[in-house]
Amino acid sequence: MLPLTIPETEMFNSETQEFTTLPAVQLQLEHSLISLSKWEAKWKKSFLSTMEITAEEFRDYVRCMTINKIADDSCYDRLTTLHEKLIRAYIEDPMSATRLPNSKSMTRRNRIVTSEQIYGWMIDFNIPFNPCEKWHLNRLIMLINVCGIQQSPSKKRSTKDRYAAQNAQYNRMRNKAKR
Repeated sequence: MLPLTIPETEMFNSETQEFTTLPAVQLQLEHSLISLSKWEAKWKKSFLSTMEITAEEFRDYVRCMTINKIADDSCYDRLTTLHEKLIRAYIEDPMSATRLPNSKSMTRRNRIVTSEQIYGWMIDFNIPFNPCEKWHLNRLIMLINVCGIQQSPSKKRSTKDRYAAQNAQYNRMRNKAKR
C-alpha cells in the first residue's frame, strides 16, 4: 500500500471573490487486480499494455487505486508531479525478491494483457481470488510466472548432453571396477 498526503491548499473562487481552504487528504493506494479491473471497465483498454495514457486516465487510475473513502474527488486534481513520480515508482516496484529470465515472463510489452487474462491465469493455476486480487499487481504477476515455470514440462537434454552424462557414468563404473 502507498500512503499519500495531499496537503491543505488555499484556492481563490473568482465567482464569490473569496479564498477557500481545501483540507489535507490522506490517500491509501493499492496497485492491484481490483484497481486494474475497475480502470479497464471504464476505459475499455489494457492499462498494462498501453504505452501512453493521458493525465486524465492516470488520475482516474489513481482514483481506482484508492482503497479508503474520499469525501471530495477534487483532491485528485491537486496531485503534484512529485505525487505522480511516487505513484509511478510504486506501480513499477516488483514487490518481490524473485527474478525470472526475461523469456519466462507471462506479461510482455508487445502483448496485450488485460485483467480478465490475469483472472484466467489465476484460475489455471488455482490461485485464490481472495486475498490475491488485493495484492500488489506485480507480486501477483510474479506468482503467476513462477506457477507457469513450475508447471511447464522440463526441457529435454540434447543428445550431446545425454552422451556426455552416459560416458561419465561409464567412466565412474570403470574406475570402481579397477579398484
